[in-house]
Amino acid sequence: MNDRAPGAGAAELVAALVRPEIRALSAYAVAKADGMVKLDAMENPYPLPKAAKSRLEAALAQVPINRYPDGGGDALRAALRRAFAIPDEFGLILGNGSDELIQIITATLAGPDAVMLAPEPSFVMYRMNALHSGMRYVGVSLKPDFGLDRAAMLAAIEREHPALVYLAYPNNPTGNLFAARDVEAILRAAPGLVVVDEAYYAFAEATFLSRLSEFANLLVLRTMSKVGMAGLRLGYAVAAPEWIAEFNKMRQPYNVNALTQAAVAALIADRSWIAGQASAIRAERTRLGAALARLHGATVYASATNFITLRLDDATRVFEGLRARRILVKNLHGWHPLTANCLRITVGTPTENDQLLAACAELCP
Repeated sequence: MNDRAPGAGAAELVAALVRPEIRALSAYAVAKADGMVKLDAMENPYPLPKAAKSRLEAALAQVPINRYPDGGGDALRAALRRAFAIPDEFGLILGNGSDELIQIITATLAGPDAVMLAPEPSFVMYRMNALHSGMRYVGVSLKPDFGLDRAAMLAAIEREHPALVYLAYPNNPTGNLFAARDVEAILRAAPGLVVVDEAYYAFAEATFLSRLSEFANLLVLRTMSKVGMAGLRLGYAVAAPEWIAEFNKMRQPYNVNALTQAAVAALIADRSWIAGQASAIRAERTRLGAALARLHGATVYASATNFITLRLDDATRVFEGLRARRILVKNLHGWHPLTANCLRITVGTPTENDQLLAACAELCP
């Protein structure tokens, strides 16, 4: 009779079989936000308007959920091409959020001795996916004002010959939009693929999508999560068809579920609601940034996204004070030396922003 407890010996097996760099990691933590004013995850705070909700309900009612989804997402890809003026000459691939596409792109290019290059601080999943795929990661620090250090990036490209470069445009968690001429210089210098991650394109009103024909090594990555569809988990990437053909070999055949495919196609049939909500968020971003800048000891950084990054005398104290008042923001202190004493605050509704400002006034008199 085996008297060992269930799972006994698992720790030894894990230690023997799991790669040490994976065991050294912590899982990505998603903060619990029940009952909170949720300003930590760059979501669109506005609900769907009535007309968009009606289209969504009608579309979902027609989905045969007893069947597998369209493996290639053909109808949705056609809808995306129409909605965002994506020429047929370029390939388009769908992902379960842009996170999955980052995973696919990285794994495809993670050959022996391959290098990934990215500015820092930037989206943490670039570095995480390099580690997951066994790809060597090289980070290049931003300037103290969060600007892209063009000279340092070009020097690193010349030294490392990266197979893959990630540029968040605008950048997360700093919120700023890198100069287009600096992105162009990197595209011209890089020997490998350059992914321009446009997760916040709706708020920046800047894109490299129209410039795909100029650069054979350019891929534009986007997500629908920031424009009111975070719960649907859809990302898409556009590049030369030769790139997309290779990434499709790494994509799981039914990676985007049928409900998401139908929902997004219905919601982007008329994009006026997306533009209207993005405009409202940009206006609130301006108001919120100006008010935060008046706080004692605060430095507010320019943002082209739906969030604001600010530096305070003691960000952790303010973060905890906000959480005690049921307001959840992102504490960037400890992420990177450049984000010491920084908070990242998603732009909420006017009411949510007023609650945040009232709490900040108490905490930073």
